[in-house]
Amino acid sequence: MGSTGMLNNSTTICAPLMAQSVEQMVKDMHQAKAEGAQVVEIRLEHIKNFQPHQDIQIILKNKVLPVIIVYRPKSEGGRYEGDEQSRLEALHLATEMGADYVDFELKVASDLIWEQKMKDGSATKFIVSCHINAMTSSDEELNNLAASIRATGADIIKMAANVTDITEIARIFHLLSHCKVPIIAYSAGERGLISQLLCPKFGGFLAYGSIEGNSIPGMPSLYSVIHTYKLGYLNSETKVFGLVSKPVGHSKGPLLHNPIFRHENFNGVYVPMFVDNLKEFFNIYSSHDFPGFSVGFPYKEAVVEFCDEVHPLAESIGAVNTIVRRPCDGKLIGYNTDCEAAITAIEDALKEKRCTGNEVALGSPISGKLFALVGAGGAGRALAFGAKSRGAQIVIFDIDFGRAKSLACAVSGEARPYEEVVNFQPEKGSILANATPLGMHPNTDQRIPVAEATLGDYELVFDAVYTPKKTRLLKDAEAAGAIIVSGVEMFLRQAIGQFNLFTGREAPKELMREIIMAEF
Repeated sequence: MGSTGMLNNSTTICAPLMAQSVEQMVKDMHQAKAEGAQVVEIRLEHIKNFQPHQDIQIILKNKVLPVIIVYRPKSEGGRYEGDEQSRLEALHLATEMGADYVDFELKVASDLIWEQKMKDGSATKFIVSCHINAMTSSDEELNNLAASIRATGADIIKMAANVTDITEIARIFHLLSHCKVPIIAYSAGERGLISQLLCPKFGGFLAYGSIEGNSIPGMPSLYSVIHTYKLGYLNSETKVFGLVSKPVGHSKGPLLHNPIFRHENFNGVYVPMFVDNLKEFFNIYSSHDFPGFSVGFPYKEAVVEFCDEVHPLAESIGAVNTIVRRPCDGKLIGYNTDCEAAITAIEDALKEKRCTGNEVALGSPISGKLFALVGAGGAGRALAFGAKSRGAQIVIFDIDFGRAKSLACAVSGEARPYEEVVNFQPEKGSILANATPLGMHPNTDQRIPVAEATLGDYELVFDAVYTPKKTRLLKDAEAAGAIIVSGVEMFLRQAIGQFNLFTGREAPKELMREIIMAEF
């Protein structure tokens, strides 16, 4: 694969270690180094029967990476509940023993740091941290807080915030990019994930990643930080693309788009964006740093109103899965790459099954067929309009019968109540398509309530769900003798279309296929 060459930023990759014994801490430190960490954060409060002098000495004597010593009280988000004086003495001890970094909380930092700095010969750098329970502060207030932390004598500022909405992270980015001293600032959790993944772009001092086998809630893994997102290659010019969805944890988009960006020497990164409010999101992330978005469940229809212009196909479908910010004026242009992706995946599977020898298939193999569609949301609309364009006879089921009727009217099809799916008797050789999230991880035991006895009457069964690759619906359909098409195929094809729109380049289709098939 191609490479952008040298690393582009000075952000250091840090692995927090929370082992319960000092021996395991040392083992985990070696593991962190092997996985690519450049520094480790030792959380002393997790060590059972902690003996400060003995245990800190063992950790520092056996360190294979620079070490940050943290001994966090429960009131500041840690686990320590003992005597405060004993805790501070342990941190002083770590400084005297030559720890590379020692982390003090803001409320105790000032006098302690100046006292330590007055002692000759200490090479220890001091991190002063502050936990922000609610991100209600303005940019100015955060800057003032950073100045207060700096005034303690801190070498490095650290702020860990709780956010309730992804839009609040913009203040973290503003702080990172305007702070004149080294700063660590982030939020944990799905809504805060981009603060951790994008910190190199905005100048963050540290990016965190958990070691394999010790996942930390709300934190990416070291593997994903280094290999999937390749944070070492991000810089201030990196363009940020992402999936606007709720939830986002299931997305395979980063596993596909990021290696392709690197291969094509395109300075971009693709991240999951857990969005609660579309209007606020697009208002806040309105700069050319954010030039394109994928749109997932449940926003493909709702997002149309936030586009300044909509491509005719997407407009007719009434659903957008791709948004590009036009460089000349910043306007958001909506597209739909789902439609052709899904329909061509179905067509190609039928053609592959039918074409033998020198037989040539003319027209679409979907033409004239009964196309039973379950789900009339964004993905369902794309499938319905695609099927209509190929001349299929469409029957639509949706839990919202009004929505089913509206879509049926738009594609000259027929709407049926969702409850009738179980008793629906299709013509032999029909096509069944699931466009609902039923069966998506982690609810892999679910599927649309089509009777098993009728699955064999369908020539082909398609499922838009792609995690897992073979859903329960597809397993049952395959057992009944139907051709099956996974949502992975639709996902791949729509992503190829998105790459073209995002970058203005031709996507390397075969490489994208290799990557996505390897992930499944």
